[in-house]
Formats: sequence, C-alpha cells, structure tokens
Amino acid sequence: MKKTIWILLDNRNGSRSQALGVANQLDKNLFEIITKEIKYTKLAALPNFIRANTLIGLTNDSKTLFHAPFPDFVLSSSRRTAPVARFIKKQNPATKLIQLLHIGKSGIKEFSAVYVPEHDRNKFSAPNIKYTTGSPHFVTPEKLSAAKQNWQDKFAHLPRPLTALIIGGAIKKHPFSLKNAELLADKVLALKQTQGGSLLITTSRRTGKAAEDKIISRLNTIPAYTYLWGDEGDNPYLGFLACADNIIVTGDSVSMCCEATAANKPLQIFTGTDWLTKKHLRFVQTLYKQKYAEELSETPPENISAKPLNIAKQIADDIKNLI
Repeated sequence: MKKTIWILLDNRNGSRSQALGVANQLDKNLFEIITKEIKYTKLAALPNFIRANTLIGLTNDSKTLFHAPFPDFVLSSSRRTAPVARFIKKQNPATKLIQLLHIGKSGIKEFSAVYVPEHDRNKFSAPNIKYTTGSPHFVTPEKLSAAKQNWQDKFAHLPRPLTALIIGGAIKKHPFSLKNAELLADKVLALKQTQGGSLLITTSRRTGKAAEDKIISRLNTIPAYTYLWGDEGDNPYLGFLACADNIIVTGDSVSMCCEATAANKPLQIFTGTDWLTKKHLRFVQTLYKQKYAEELSETPPENISAKPLNIAKQIADDIKNLI
C-alpha cells in the first residue's frame, strides 16, 4: 500500500522549486504525492516560536486544506511552512516530518530529518540535521532531454560552442553593481574571444535594468540568443542548460548554481567583487573543491563533473528509507 506524503508549497519560487524537486524524485510506486498550496496573511511574518504548531498566518481557505485523514509524511520547505507541518503532527503524531532549509530551534525535534545546505553549517546543529552540498532542484535528465528536443532547432543558426550565460543579481543588502556587471561582461567577452562561438543569455528579476543594459551592450559583438527578464514567450532556461556546450552562472543564487550542475557541462561561476555573502562564497568554494565548477576566466573550461549534483534524489532516497 502506498504511503501518502503532503508537499507543502510556499508561494516563494525558491522554496517551491526545492519541494517540487524532491517530490519529482520520489518513487511513485511507493508514495501517493499530494501538493498543498499555502497562502498567507501578514501574521506569517511572526517568528516560528510564536506560530509554533498552529495555522496562524494562513488564509482561511488554506486552513481548510489541513484535516483528517492525515498523511504518513509531510515535506515542508521553508520557515513559514514548518509550523503547518508541526500542526499536522500535533493532530496525527504518527506523521513523519521532513524539512528543507533551516527553521531555527522551535520544534526542530519534531522533524525526522532537516536538510540544510552545507554553507549554513555555522548555524546551530542538531542530531536530525543533515547537511547537503547545495539545495534540491527540479532539473532532471528527462526534463533536459525534452528541452533539448524543443529548443535545439531554435539555436541551430548560432556558431558553436554555445555558452549559456545565466545572470542573477542583487541579494539582500548586496546590490548587483554596474562595476560587477561590467566585470562579468568583460570576463565573458575575453572567454568568447578565445573560445569563439555564441551566447545564450538570460537575466533575472534581480539583475536590474541598468546592469542588464551594461552587460548586453558590452557583449553585442558576439552572436547571441537572449531572453531577458520580462520578455514574453516561452522561457528557454531549460533549453539553455540542455543545449549549451558550457555554462556560466553568477554565484548569487545557490539554486541557479545547483541547477547548472545538473546539466553536467563544463561550468564556470562569476563571483564579482564586494557582492556575495560569506555564505555564498563558501558554497561556491565547495563546488570548486568537489570539481563541479571552476572560477570564470578567459580560459575555456575543461572541468566536467563526474556526475550531476542531485540533492533532490538523495533526499528522496532518504525519505524512502524512513518507510
């Protein structure tokens, strides 16, 4: 008989993609997977030691989602979903709780396992905390194969090698400066002058228009397919990962870096100056040390990881072992 698992989906893309990434890796022969879309009120901003094991902070519609029969497992993926998971366990103590990302000390003993990226190890520890290299993501070989079939003809006119340039931007209290935008563009330009070929460029909401314009203008001599933040039409992000010969990603996003490793292509990371936090830099250094990536330079990348980084699969296998 299948075990039921509720996937608690936050309305923030980062935590959603992590939860869905793990859900996609679960054995469908063993688990009945049910997603629960959670919407919040302003009270969700309250600290977890106040929200505790209640549904405080959820809209009335969201509160109606959590009633018997309760599941065998719950997967929560953010600080804000953790009290909901604890509420479910209060109603049904047999339910096993799995948490992605650090939630603090409040109620942590109620979770069977808490998966925390290695670069967050400086926070408090506990016996049920398991550290991972990076974060789970939604990129799988099957999705990359489908994306390649869908996008390769659209890039066929571009000279090879194709370099995917995936650009993030500002992080909390750390803006993506024009100086770093210019430095990134100059490094990419130097690389492509050595390597030849074309670019597949995409930006994010956090890049900022001024930085985006700076990068695009400095790279305008290189053949490129661009999909910038706010552009209409299908997003080619997975197509970029699937079709590129090598990948450059900015180090401000753990998720983007982890997704890029899944393509199993030569990967370079741009860290800039006076931009990334110590946490981000620790993560990037871990990727370098474990041979998943190398620092962006004008030398064409040679490093190819022995296998894609797939934390979602590791966590899914651990959940299976809890049956």
